Amino acid sequence: MKRRNFVQSLLIAPAAPAAVAAQQTTPQQQPPPQPNTPARQVPRQPQETPKLQVMQADLAAEGDQRFFTPAQFAALEKLGGLLVPPLKGHPGATDAHAPEFLDFLISVSPGDRQKLYRDGLDGVNAEAKKQFQTEFSELNAKQADEILRPLLVARPWPEELPSDPMKNFIAQVHQDLRTATMNSREWAAVAATSGRRGRRSGGVGYYWHPIDPVVRD
Repeated sequence: MKRRNFVQSLLIAPAAPAAVAAQQTTPQQQPPPQPNTPARQVPRQPQETPKLQVMQADLAAEGDQRFFTPAQFAALEKLGGLLVPPLKGHPGATDAHAPEFLDFLISVSPGDRQKLYRDGLDGVNAEAKKQFQTEFSELNAKQADEILRPLLVARPWPEELPSDPMKNFIAQVHQDLRTATMNSREWAAVAATSGRRGRRSGGVGYYWHPIDPVVRD
């Protein structure tokens, strides 16, 4: 019995160190690391973008007055109605929003032109108060004519402006109101409807477009 046990121990002894060595040398397989991302989450389907109807700004709202004072702008509107009235189915300066356009144009013009307009509009208001004790915008057609007629002068050439400051202003504002009116959207729409474009209608077939608003701090 002792001899048999001794032989069995010789056969079993080498197997134990070998099994331990195998466990030490063979690395255990680890599960692959999971990515630290939400890739396993179920992706959300993008929501449908709503389609909004858009239109140009000057068709949806009136432009803001920015440069002239209320009294000056009211005088400019009055001048537009008197100097460039509706004619032969075409809009006048007031219908074409020419005063609003000039309010923007003069706001970005050189300083001498800004002074010409401000002094001129203040001048017609001062004359209206002197003669009729009211603002120029409140005058009737006859009263306004008494103020404007002495200031209207014939010019052989457009470049020959009067030396008198008020006559100079009336000459230039008259020309600017006509130019803004004949290059407006309203004038172009009438010309397109009537089939009269270009020089025949007094315009060029194009019109000024409202300027995109500028964000100011």
